[in-house]
Amino acid sequence: MSITESRTPAGGASDRDGAPVTPTREHAPPAPRRSWAMPLLLRIHFFAGILVGPFILIAALSGAIYVVTPQLERAVYAHELSAPVTETALSIGDQVRVAQAYIGEGASLAAVRPAPEAGDTTRVMFAQEGLGPSETRAVFVDPGTGEIRGDLTVYGTSGALPIRAWVSDLHRNLHLGEPGRLYSEVAASWLGIVVVVGLALWLARLRRARVKKDLLRPKRGATGYRRVFGWHASLGVWLVVGALFLSASGITWSTYGGANVSTLRAALSWQNPTLTTDLGDAASAAGSSAGTHADHGVITAPTATVSPDTFDDVLAVARTENVNVGLIEIRPPASAGQAWVVQEIQRSFPTEVDAVAVDGDTLAVVDRVDFADYPVMAKLARWAVDLHMGSMFGLVNQLVLFVVAAGIAVMVVLGYLMWWRRRPTRDGARRMGAVPGDALPNAPVWAVALVVAAAIGIGYALPLVGVPLAAFVIGDAIVQGIRARRAPRSSSGGAEASVVRP
Repeated sequence: MSITESRTPAGGASDRDGAPVTPTREHAPPAPRRSWAMPLLLRIHFFAGILVGPFILIAALSGAIYVVTPQLERAVYAHELSAPVTETALSIGDQVRVAQAYIGEGASLAAVRPAPEAGDTTRVMFAQEGLGPSETRAVFVDPGTGEIRGDLTVYGTSGALPIRAWVSDLHRNLHLGEPGRLYSEVAASWLGIVVVVGLALWLARLRRARVKKDLLRPKRGATGYRRVFGWHASLGVWLVVGALFLSASGITWSTYGGANVSTLRAALSWQNPTLTTDLGDAASAAGSSAGTHADHGVITAPTATVSPDTFDDVLAVARTENVNVGLIEIRPPASAGQAWVVQEIQRSFPTEVDAVAVDGDTLAVVDRVDFADYPVMAKLARWAVDLHMGSMFGLVNQLVLFVVAAGIAVMVVLGYLMWWRRRPTRDGARRMGAVPGDALPNAPVWAVALVVAAAIGIGYALPLVGVPLAAFVIGDAIVQGIRARRAPRSSSGGAEASVVRP
């Protein structure tokens, strides 16, 4: 304002003659730039939660069920898994002969898991046409009497029986095969994004909150939307570590993100050591010690001639090397010129996955791999998988996973309930709450470029996150820009700024 200007009684500007001056775009002071970072995070959190919420909900509920399936298996398949304790025991070779006589022709002996403890049965596993990848037909034999206790399809290194395998497939691919794995990758990938963005929003509110503890537990006396929000925010902060762990470890099983993780591990030499089983002069890494995802490995039918008595011989040799636990698997040669493999399969802590390759003819040790020799990152990957599956620390591990998975499911439901509670009660046409207000139109160009670049970078590592995220950011910026230009002008000549707050 110039020194010749005066003020009207109402506080408005006037010209030299005292007439009020109507503010124009030239005279109006520049509007302060509103914050863009937090509104953008809120917008991403909102849309991601709404669109991906059903996938996360299914993954969380099926995961919570999966962690209790070991106990369910013990109850449902008690007859197959247990046998009366006897003072004498048959050799592994004799047990194999009993199983082969029972199963007849048309199946190839794939592996044997001797009874790990007294009162357990031995699993004699066969490859057979009609079985899926990683599946075998297991004949359960009483090691004391040779009685056939059961005949079931089992899955993977975990030895999952039909109930657990069914829940596992539901959790992994909704029983839709390979196409269904995209659902779990979307859930695992976006869970981490939603959690990180939610944590950032929680920290921003924590800085402004008068009573900090109200964000660590639901605020007392709150009702309606505020009560639901209190539960959503406080529950989320207590679950953030567990949710991030499940997201990161779950990605390693995914189709696209998991392939990128495997490529990175190979480039940095973080892979598991392989076990050499070739008996020829040129050793090759055929067969391997348990890989990170050996639970989902492919079972192939051996083509070499196998003598049942050799199972006892190679196990005796392995016991003198590095096999010293009850949970083991003995695999005959995959083909002529290959060694037998004796592999520890104990996934509880301390981890025991040592392996030894033995020449079935000479009983000479061909190679051995010890878990102690794994690279640090390979060990961490092994432990992450076992923690994710609830096997590393037994019941405690299972209970923690169940609480986290159930909590994530509750978080999703609370998120939708918040959206419902935000709906205008006087507008019957509005069934849901308003969308968080614009963000990118208020951001500087460099910030928009940074956000887009970050989305592209994430998309390279996690395609099912980065591609939709980049499309959302770019599309949202275009839509909001068009809306801003079409916004009606106020009587003062300025554009109306309408920001819908969450």
